[in-house]
Amino acid sequence: MSLEGRIAVVTGGARGIGRALAEGLAQAGADIVSLDLSDSAELVATVEGLGRRALGIVTDVSSPESVQAAADEVASRLGPAHILVNNAGLHPHMTSFADTTWELWSTTMRVNFDAMFLTAKSFAPQMLENGWGRIINMSSSVVNVAPLGGVHYIASKAGVLGLTRALARELGPSITVNALAPSIVETPGLAETGLPPEVRDAVLSGQILQEFTQAGDLAGLVVFLCSDEARFFTGQHFHIDGGTVFGD
Repeated sequence: MSLEGRIAVVTGGARGIGRALAEGLAQAGADIVSLDLSDSAELVATVEGLGRRALGIVTDVSSPESVQAAADEVASRLGPAHILVNNAGLHPHMTSFADTTWELWSTTMRVNFDAMFLTAKSFAPQMLENGWGRIINMSSSVVNVAPLGGVHYIASKAGVLGLTRALARELGPSITVNALAPSIVETPGLAETGLPPEVRDAVLSGQILQEFTQAGDLAGLVVFLCSDEARFFTGQHFHIDGGTVFGD
């Protein structure tokens, strides 16, 4: 599953899930671009240590101007992108519908959902120029299990699934578009946000595999979906959740 010669753009690549995915893609041979509000210097150093080219571009993925500027920089410095991994997103803050403000709703939508539209608009033309492309969007298992206190987050991730299938229809056959739906992934961001013991117990009780997903658990599937071997997979919703959800 070599990605030699491919240029992969990963949003939120500076740390956590995004960094694990970016490193996995680099190990498979891809050059890496991280679009993140945080400094991606550590990721860049790691990728360059693997013998690949790497860029870290400070980007607000919810801003059309910021995303387009990043896309232009990628094209001018590395060439047109082949792969887009839409990983950047806000961690859920458990909030009842009654307490969900318009500000929380709209901020979550801008970062978790609107940003994927913006990055696809800016990078899909580069993939079409190449005649080959892969887009991976990060959804969530909450779309199926719908836990209490997550109306804003669940709605944003459900939108990702609809966007994925619509883009797969419009951009194929040159570009495949798929979505990943992990359960809770142990990351620095999760540690900072905190997870109440009752939520932890509830999540694990619904899984066959009694442990949380690690960021590296997603990397192998992403590498596969970005490879030539996955040419016949598009518009799909892949659950990586320890056996919480069967089917769609």
